[in-house]
This record gives sequence, structure tokens and C-alpha cells, in this order.
Amino acid sequence: MEITLSSLLAGIVIMAAPLVLAALGETLTEKAGVVNLSLDGTILLAAMTGFLVASKFQSLTLGFLVASKFQSLTLGFLAAALTGSGVAALLATIGVWLGQSQVAVGFALTFLCRDLAYFLGNPYARQKGPQLATLPIPGLSEIPFLGKVLFTHSAIVYVSFLAIPCCYYFFYHSRLGLIVRSVGENPEGCWARGINPISVQMLATIAGGALIGLAGAAFSLAVKPGWGHPQGCEGIGWIALALVIFGSWNPIRVVMGAYFFGLLQVLGIYFQDSFTSIPPQIFQVAPFPLMIFTLVLIHLSRNTKNRTIARWMRLFSGKPPKWIGRTYKQS
Repeated sequence: MEITLSSLLAGIVIMAAPLVLAALGETLTEKAGVVNLSLDGTILLAAMTGFLVASKFQSLTLGFLVASKFQSLTLGFLAAALTGSGVAALLATIGVWLGQSQVAVGFALTFLCRDLAYFLGNPYARQKGPQLATLPIPGLSEIPFLGKVLFTHSAIVYVSFLAIPCCYYFFYHSRLGLIVRSVGENPEGCWARGINPISVQMLATIAGGALIGLAGAAFSLAVKPGWGHPQGCEGIGWIALALVIFGSWNPIRVVMGAYFFGLLQVLGIYFQDSFTSIPPQIFQVAPFPLMIFTLVLIHLSRNTKNRTIARWMRLFSGKPPKWIGRTYKQS
């Protein structure tokens, strides 16, 4: 298979789009001091829900009204976002409002959501469903090189593009973003200033869950269309969690890691076609250990005495929110 730089980069932004949404959603949650370990199960459940809703509404007829493909896909993404918000709301209720262990609740939810997704979605496995079509942007898609790389994708890829500057602006240039970061650092001080930390944490968790839900629908309705067991997005939630940590809770660094993982996935597809004698499962699994190995190298390089390496490692340096994973109880 012939590889061009433009097709390689275009493939990276497509494959990375769901991971960008999921990682930014988790960044929002953790910035408020909450750990959501239910990502992997939530993405699976949202992928199933989005595919099911979009498929059902595509064939729905109410009198003279027939749901269009655009309407069914919109409803599918909306259902997936609501699914992600619902799971996050359950985590926030138990882990934040009731003050139970966020880690334990997150682990329980990820396995519960995964089993629910495969159980409820089993009758619809391997069925043909709607797929989000590409939407080239007039004028911009005709720009040499950049047009193919950035402006010839589906709507969810453009949403992932827009989410990056929006999240950065929210965190560092808006009052509400400052409140979220302050709650993650010092909820007691926020309470003294008249801010309810529990309400902020719950809202941030639910909003982050909506982005995670969109990531699930992005898989089943765009990047890897369809539903089945196993699903192509399984394991992505754990990668998103790792990216948030090694990206130092900075949205730009987190997104850089997401695109690097997209590169590994695209290269795996190309190598799978080029080396047919090697079992394809190796190339499908390879991006996960390679990503983990890269993140470990970055972590180890932070403590190096080499000045040149240390200077580059400052790009990945950062501290977690001080209150992350801890339970705040109002006195």
C-alpha cells in the first residue's frame, strides 16, 4: 500500500478524534479533583447506545414522517452523550456527593457498563447501521496538502478539532474554568469564598462524561462503524486515562499524546497490509504496549541529568490537582 504524508496525517486525525474527546473529558473531570475510572466501560456503552439509537431511528416511520440519516445520526450522538453523562452522574453521586471511594466506584462502573453494552447490544451485533459521511469544507478542502489533512473529514472530527481550543480557553481564560481548577486545588478555600465545591465537581464530572459519551459514538458511527463483540474501541478508555496523567493535566499535552496514539494505530493498519505473513492481531494490539512504553520512557526521562533531554521534558512536566481523588466533606 502506497503511503503519502497527507493520507498518513489524515488517518491520524481520524483515528485520534474519539481519543481526543475522551481524554479532554477526563481532563475536565480531574481538573475538578475527581477521578473517573469508568471511561473504558462508558465508551463501550455509549458506542452501543449511539449505534442502536441511530439504527432504530433511521428505519423509524411515524405516519408521513421518516427520520433522515442526518437526524438519526444526530440522535445517536445525543443518546451517547447522555449515556456518558448518566454514568458520570452516577459516579459523581456516589463518589462526590456520598463521599465514597471514587476509584472503587469507577472500577465497578467500567465493568458494569462493559457487560451491559455487550449484553444489551448482542441482538444488534454485526448489523448494518448508519455511518457519518465525510463533510469536506468548501474552499478549505481544496487547499493543497492541508485540505486533505484537515478539511475532508466527518463532523465528529471537526468537533474534536474545536474541542481543543475551547477546552484550553475554558481552563485558562474563563472565570468558570478558574473555579473548576480552584476546586481541584483547594475546595475548602473555595467554600470559604462562597463556591460550592461539591456542585462544581458534580457538574464538571457530568460535562466530562458527555465528551466521553461522544467519543463512544464517534467509534460506532464514524471511525469504526458498527457494533460487535469485541468492539474496536475496547481499551481506549485506559489509554485516555494514561494520557491525562502523563500529559500533566494540560489539554494541549494530552491532545498531543492522543495524536501520537493515532499515529501508532494508523501505522499498525499499514503494516498489517504490508506484512501479511504476520498475524493481524499483533498489529491491532501493538499500539497499546507501544503507547505505554513511550509514556514510561517520558516519565523516566524527567529525572535525567542530561540538560538537553531535561529541557525537552519540561514540556511534559506538571503537577496533578492537589485534591484529586480525595473526598471533600462540607463542615
